[in-house]
Amino acid sequence: MSTQAPIRRNTHQVQIDHIAVGSESPVIVQSMTNTDTADAAGTAQQIKALSDAGSEMVRITVNSPEAAGKVAEIRRRLDDMGCNTPLIGDFHFNGERLLQEFPDCAKALSKYRINPGNVGKGVKGDEKFAYMIRTAAEHDKAVRIGVNWGSLDQSLAKRMMDANLASANPKSPDEVMKEALIVSALESAQKAVDLGLPENKIILSCKVSAVQDLIQVYRDLGARCRYPLHLGLTEAGMGSKGIVASTAALAVLLQEGIGDTIRISLTPEPGSPRTQEVVVGQEILQTMGLRSFTPMVTACPGCGRTTSTVFQELARDIQQYLREQMVVWRAQYPGVESLNVAVMGCVVNGPGESKLADIGISLPGTGETPVAPVYVDGQRKVTLKGDNMAAEFLAIVQEYVETHYGEGGAKRSSIRIIPIKAS
Repeated sequence: MSTQAPIRRNTHQVQIDHIAVGSESPVIVQSMTNTDTADAAGTAQQIKALSDAGSEMVRITVNSPEAAGKVAEIRRRLDDMGCNTPLIGDFHFNGERLLQEFPDCAKALSKYRINPGNVGKGVKGDEKFAYMIRTAAEHDKAVRIGVNWGSLDQSLAKRMMDANLASANPKSPDEVMKEALIVSALESAQKAVDLGLPENKIILSCKVSAVQDLIQVYRDLGARCRYPLHLGLTEAGMGSKGIVASTAALAVLLQEGIGDTIRISLTPEPGSPRTQEVVVGQEILQTMGLRSFTPMVTACPGCGRTTSTVFQELARDIQQYLREQMVVWRAQYPGVESLNVAVMGCVVNGPGESKLADIGISLPGTGETPVAPVYVDGQRKVTLKGDNMAAEFLAIVQEYVETHYGEGGAKRSSIRIIPIKAS
């Protein structure tokens, strides 16, 4: 982890079960299920998979009586599996009715997500919002007030557009809409406080789909409040587009100290696991030096010297192996997430990168002697050759983890916790 971490904007500290959110805590990775919440077994299994992948909170859709009626069962199933991940209830349109009709749901959730644009209009909408906030306060639950570009309160937008047209120096409609997002979040937060919800129970978000818009909105929002902020593009997209867009937006904001929880809203490719959004979120934070989640693999991109696919396959297998093992290693070997492994493809940079890593292997390139020196803590340990190099190297990695991060291990005893700075 880098010692040059960005200075975080100063925020309230929000406690959500055992998870603390705010400038005094690490940036939290969360995700959301795409199962039918009424399917308690299927939803609990997906939450467990997301949790095992590293999601520290998981949001579930609570959109119907059938869904609300299963939330308490989902919580029980997770507890039975030893999964204590906090659950966030995602409410739109009918949240107040579901919380009223299903008190077990209200209690089982650790946090409510409320979209002011979808609660309702006028006095009726105010009453619905008030009921949800008072329910959260009664049960000591946190609330994320989440404003979305696509579901902005139209009465607020119209009021601000009319005022803008009447002003001496009107702004562009786009600027007014961005301001309306921020005003909606801040006014709703103040209403919640006036209704009795403490400031340290409120998180805000203002999600849009475009990278530059997101950066501008969050800069402005962050400068005008002390609430923790949840970051994410509202619809990032599929595959590389979604990953690149999310990284481009969040990296800028995180580097400026803005953001306390993140979610990468990827559209899953057919057949791909839901956990991909968790992995991307973790990798953004880890590559920026903000947190460590899983051992990192350094691998060269390949060139004309590496016509063999051996190093590519080994890098893939090592990376997959390390991430899968973290489900167990996280508890058994504290600090192992900082492990660095190098898998290099030829003699040009191979030995040097391998020496710099905790464990590194320099595979032979085209025309090179078919042997692969392995370096451990900068020293050449063994030279591998033959068809079992991958298995032998994995065994070396496993042995290193057990001896360096296990009980009494050198790495474990020297783990340094670097405090996250707050302005």
